[in-house]
Amino acid sequence: MSTENEIPSGGAPSSATPPAAQAPLASDAAPGGTVEPPHPRRGRVRRRVGLGLAAIGLTVAVVVGLALASSFWNIGGRLAEGVAEQQTEGSFYRVDAPMAAAAPGTLIRSEPIANAPAGSTAWRVLYHSTDVHGTDIVVSGVVVAPDGDAPPGGRPIVSWGHPTTGTAVKCAPSVGIDPFDLIEGLKQLLDAGYVVAATDYSGLGVDGPASQTPDSYLIGVTEGNNILDAARAARALDGAGAGTALALWGHSQGGQAALFAAQLAPAYAPEFDLKGVAVAAPATGLAALLKADISDISGVTIGQYAFAAFASVYGPTTPGAELNTILTPPAAALTDQMNSLCLLGENKELHTLGEPLIGDYLAADPATTEPWATLLTQNTPGATHLTVPLFVAQGDSDTLVHPEVTAAFVQHERDIGTVVTAETIEGTGHGLVADRAMPAVMTWLGTLGLPN
Repeated sequence: MSTENEIPSGGAPSSATPPAAQAPLASDAAPGGTVEPPHPRRGRVRRRVGLGLAAIGLTVAVVVGLALASSFWNIGGRLAEGVAEQQTEGSFYRVDAPMAAAAPGTLIRSEPIANAPAGSTAWRVLYHSTDVHGTDIVVSGVVVAPDGDAPPGGRPIVSWGHPTTGTAVKCAPSVGIDPFDLIEGLKQLLDAGYVVAATDYSGLGVDGPASQTPDSYLIGVTEGNNILDAARAARALDGAGAGTALALWGHSQGGQAALFAAQLAPAYAPEFDLKGVAVAAPATGLAALLKADISDISGVTIGQYAFAAFASVYGPTTPGAELNTILTPPAAALTDQMNSLCLLGENKELHTLGEPLIGDYLAADPATTEPWATLLTQNTPGATHLTVPLFVAQGDSDTLVHPEVTAAFVQHERDIGTVVTAETIEGTGHGLVADRAMPAVMTWLGTLGLPN
């Protein structure tokens, strides 16, 4: 598999990609299967108790080599600590007994993360949230806060929505050796004094027989609630110093999630002083995006993630929301197997399964076939205007979330009264747009009266 030659200034990607390494959203692989990484990948594996000593030794050896390449982030030390944490982390995510419902954002448990970025303290968190049906669910994530005393009133929060990593439990960003790798702009935000909350989304991370974690992939209300409740969990952490000022930030799938969070916040989380929402290459116009990408392996993969989630979430109550009404028999037969794989680390396996489905994937057009057309519309952001300013970054060479789809969304938001700042990031495709947009995002946050 080739990769586009877009490497930000932090360094080069690692030469080996562990099985559960992560990648961005929706068609994050370009036509033909090319994947554009969002930033240098420091490697991720699914954390499991009882990893073999040989594997640990090999990882530590790689870590030592990486340590020579980066002093600021102290990558080597952080990854070595992450390897050590693998031995005990698995139980944190398990929910073995039914859990009583609690207010959204209620913290269930937390644990410190040893390999936090320099100058910060970090925690894994399990917290209560709410799905699209109003059901209490358990969600995992990460909270990172700068060291030192918080200012009067507390630190502002940025709640982050990550790009597509997959839909399996093991694909959660927080379970990686470096659980901060997919929080784009983390360094800049910490330097400016923000607490950063990063949800895994429902269905990722939390495991066990009573995990209460329904699918959330591109389910806008569930994702949006998860983002808002991660900010609530951050406020509940002793030592984070989080206040009520809140900004939302997301990339790709996470852009869709952040937009839904902004729509939901006035009614769902009125205790926050929501200042604005920033997104990079957001998944808007879901029907248009699926149509644009369905003719290649990236579209088949994202289709498998999305249709499986929609069938799982809506199928029990929505007649016709079954996979056999929208997918060909071969595609439907492979849905479970493909959903067990993470997007980048298991890309080879996804290609093996998905490539034979190209051209024989859809049994009907989801944009015109009910109930799929309605479900896609319900999960497309923009049903109501936003009451806070919106920042949208889009790469001009993005072949995954297409510039014309984002431009149509920006115009729609302006037409319904949202105040929008739109930024085109030149010479940039899908994977790096969030990273390269960060200087503009920080400047925009300053215009909202927030640190920059």
